[in-house]
Amino acid sequence: MADDRTNVGNQDRSRVAGGEGYEVEYFAQMHGTTPEEARNLIRQHGNNRKTLDKEAEKLKRK
Repeated sequence: MADDRTNVGNQDRSRVAGGEGYEVEYFAQMHGTTPEEARNLIRQHGNNRKTLDKEAEKLKRK
């Protein structure tokens, strides 16, 4: 089911919704990665935003 963007209450900002293209693209843009790299990170490490932020930082250093 598509995300209802008009429903703006009680969002869980501690997670990245890997199934939502706009969230993956936003995460990728924030970390200077491609959306495919962002999806790979989500598959490997889950959708916890703090964990994904740390792993994305490691990609920048390579």
